[in-house]
Amino acid sequence: MTHPPYWFEAKEYLAKSDRTLSNLIATYPHETMKSALNPFSTLVRAIIGQQISVKAASAISSRLEALIGTISIKHYLAAGDEELRQCGLSRAKIRYITNVANAFEKGLLTPSQWTEMDESSIEKQLTSISGIGKWTAQMFLIFYLHRPDILPLSDIGLLKAIALHYSSGKQLSKTEVLEISQPWKPYRTVATWYLWRSLDPIVVQY
Repeated sequence: MTHPPYWFEAKEYLAKSDRTLSNLIATYPHETMKSALNPFSTLVRAIIGQQISVKAASAISSRLEALIGTISIKHYLAAGDEELRQCGLSRAKIRYITNVANAFEKGLLTPSQWTEMDESSIEKQLTSISGIGKWTAQMFLIFYLHRPDILPLSDIGLLKAIALHYSSGKQLSKTEVLEISQPWKPYRTVATWYLWRSLDPIVVQY
């Protein structure tokens, strides 16, 4: 497990740029975003997390690890669909994860090139695989590639946290959210993580 190299610099920057984030950072002084060093595992966890709570996603991921051990392409493809269903995976998500495994094996996903690619190019490559939408691609950019300035505007948790902390619970438009986020640049990834953290006792991790 590793955290982004810019994490502590980003914390200092955000604490100076935004009073609300300063308070959140002070509330969780020793926590950092972490991710596994395995792109398949990150995508699996992000797919599991689609449209369910952090708590539910964490439980399913834990059961999957208990079944197959390390979340790898080889281990996943060796498991039967019925076993995977017993972990809590829907048939659709089993199909999506299988699509991702096959995409890696066929070279449709190109990890060796990602460090040289910009976010939009990576997102385009990822979303060409059935089962990976924009949100899942953004989770991958945040948690595996550690891109520093990702703001997932379709994420319900992020929008809820921004409404809670910046507008007394009133839902804001994407334009208003973008305006609020301007002082967070170029570290909107870190701001997003702390806003998530303020909502849930389980640390978001993909």
